[in-house]
Amino acid sequence: MHFAMTEEQAMIAETTRAFVETELYPHEAEIERTGHLDMDVVREVQAKAMEAGLYAANMPEEVGGAGLDTLSWLLYEKELGRANYALHWTGVARPSNILLAGTEAQKEKYLFPCMRGEKWDCLAMTEPGAGSDLRGMRASARRDGGDWVLNGTKHFISHADIADFAIVFMATGEEETPRGPKKKITAFFVDKGTPGFTVREGYRNVSHRGYSNAVMEFDDCRLPQEAVLGEVDKGFEVANTWLGATRLQVAATCLGRADRALGHAVSYAAERKQFGQQIGKFQGVSFKLADMALELKAAELLTWEAGWKFDQGTVSEADMAMAKLKATEMLAFVADEAIQIHGGMGLMDELPLERIWRDARVERIWEGTSEIQRHIISRELLRPLGG
Repeated sequence: MHFAMTEEQAMIAETTRAFVETELYPHEAEIERTGHLDMDVVREVQAKAMEAGLYAANMPEEVGGAGLDTLSWLLYEKELGRANYALHWTGVARPSNILLAGTEAQKEKYLFPCMRGEKWDCLAMTEPGAGSDLRGMRASARRDGGDWVLNGTKHFISHADIADFAIVFMATGEEETPRGPKKKITAFFVDKGTPGFTVREGYRNVSHRGYSNAVMEFDDCRLPQEAVLGEVDKGFEVANTWLGATRLQVAATCLGRADRALGHAVSYAAERKQFGQQIGKFQGVSFKLADMALELKAAELLTWEAGWKFDQGTVSEADMAMAKLKATEMLAFVADEAIQIHGGMGLMDELPLERIWRDARVERIWEGTSEIQRHIISRELLRPLGG
């Protein structure tokens, strides 16, 4: 197997890292201090990202994106992941690939404005009573003449406060399966300002300051048939087809933060002296560094392999689950050990370590909890044996 990056991939990684260090790092302290992402800053970063060719780089060339293969895209995501999440996610936006599933009219209304930086999208699946278990979805849509009427509540919806529209998944019926009743799900485009659609402030949380979540309420929200994304009752298929690599995106951004934390830990261990020598020469510290590097390398290899296999058409659900599971749990370990090496200074906000430590916690929850990833992996092991 050939593990070296191509010249193009190396250039993508180097260009993205330079952009992150020059254009994103200077804004981190203010966002962390206030918990607020200033939209003037977003517009400034957005313009520079477009000029650098980094904006919406996850999308195909035919719609104005960079057309990166999956592995190159993950290398790009790793470098962006070094910075404050709200800053890179909003300022260097990556519109959801699910927009590619739209009709030509839907692409003109939703996709292309996102590509031009004129609009932002958000996805709404999770409900107060239905997270990983979408069978428990209660929010619903029913036909009424030629329209659809939506009712229910969604929560934990990322950056819905600035999104111009939402892609909302609603139960539109039920079917019997050998494992019991299963919800039929349909995806809808819902514009902000549509009567019956309300976006409320969400919850304060420990991770990713400036990156907000919101509660969405639907009260007899009426939509035309052309608001349906994909086919009626085929929302699961739309999501699985177009959102499959999001777990790898989470893994890649975790790699970036872990690499930044490890870099700080190595530098500090080489510079800090106690009892007449560099602390990195003490086994208690040097072994920590070795373990941190080992875990990061293992997570990288799992993620890069899954990205490569994704482009070959051979990736499995277990491949992506392993990458997401390993990278998110590795980040928590590396962040914690980096703080331990720094001692009390590691908890001070002069360094990014306490932020990386806080931000790491959500990664084992969203896009499928660690328990869900383990379920996917074990299911794939047992299925050939009838398990």
